[in-house]
Amino acid sequence: MSVHIPECHPLDVSVAEAREIQERLRGRVRERPPPGAVAAGLIAGTDISYLRERKLALGAVVLMDYPGLEVIQVCTSVVEVGFPYVPGLLSFRELPALLPALEALERRPDLIFADGQGVAHPRSFGLASHLGVLTGIPTIGCAKSRLVGEAEEPGPEVGDWTPLLYGERIVGAVLRTRRGVKPLYVSVGHLVDLDTCVRMVTGCLRGVRLPEPQRRAHLAADELKREVKAGRLRP
Repeated sequence: MSVHIPECHPLDVSVAEAREIQERLRGRVRERPPPGAVAAGLIAGTDISYLRERKLALGAVVLMDYPGLEVIQVCTSVVEVGFPYVPGLLSFRELPALLPALEALERRPDLIFADGQGVAHPRSFGLASHLGVLTGIPTIGCAKSRLVGEAEEPGPEVGDWTPLLYGERIVGAVLRTRRGVKPLYVSVGHLVDLDTCVRMVTGCLRGVRLPEPQRRAHLAADELKREVKAGRLRP
């Protein structure tokens, strides 16, 4: 079964409308362990690159098996960027490129890694949550920088983490993924719990800062950018 987006609201909206959509949809987010705790199955990494001079967003999705982490399929999409850069509204810039790439997959992933926040967001509805709610697929937010909250520095060893607190709520984990390197900010997107998020990110590490599905998606997005920029691939 492939990925099907049963209902997608308009993405070409104003900033005020985008915030209203986030407020309306955040009530659909569910934090709970996924079925089978993803002991084995298919996982997807997602990433976006930009050609700002041409106002293009280039989305990449890499489907892998788990726990082997062999690449099964790579799908990409190139679209014009219509939404401005506004902190907290990343999904309205990136979803138009990510959703077609996800829908092009021949098989449906059991879990998606998103390069962005989940509930660790001012309105508890970052890119990972938005992607999860629209697809109905368990989704993890795995970001390189913090959007909200406070946390102590995690220990130096891979797998060490501290809770990310926003007010009195734990909204994520600050996770050490490589010694001597800045940690990642991991949060629930949709249909997962924080323990599963930490376990899956840690289980997908291969000696670098990013979990392997995201690293592969990042490489695919960069390669797509080079192809488009060189004129070898027309959007």
